[in-house]
Amino acid sequence: MDKLRASDRIAARALEFLILTAARTNEVLGACWSEIDIAAAVWTIPAERMKAGREHKVPIGVRGLALLQALPHTGERIFPIGAVAMLRLLAPLGYGEFTVHGFRSSFRDWAAEQSNFPRELAEMALAHAVGNATEQAYRRTDLLEKRRRLMGAWSDFLTRPAPAGVVTPMRRSDHHA
Repeated sequence: MDKLRASDRIAARALEFLILTAARTNEVLGACWSEIDIAAAVWTIPAERMKAGREHKVPIGVRGLALLQALPHTGERIFPIGAVAMLRLLAPLGYGEFTVHGFRSSFRDWAAEQSNFPRELAEMALAHAVGNATEQAYRRTDLLEKRRRLMGAWSDFLTRPAPAGVVTPMRRSDHHA
């Protein structure tokens, strides 16, 4: 994330926003200013742009809001870039073996391994259907405020400095035990 933030390219901002929101590439590429409610800190992705065909509200954390507010408002689309622009950023940053979509998987792994948030909350943050048909029919809430806390913890994880590791130099020994 530090390397990404060091870039001044719009594709870097798009990729950072994608990672912070755990959104899909096409959702970020199609994001419009009219979908963003800065006061409520919510990005509402319309149903027609969602894989499942249902509107999805994405809580936007402090870093995401700062990122958006620093961008120029030159057109309706927030990130006027092509489909491969974010992917092309990875190799020069030293992460050419990764994919953009893999950051959604990274979010899901983090939620499972590094947090105590319920599985269903992480799945809802990824805009996945949760539960069977009966459970879905009775669910009347999108758990936005709980997802806001989840995404805030994710943002905190992404923006905290990496811990300094202790490196023990290895010396090659000419003696065999």
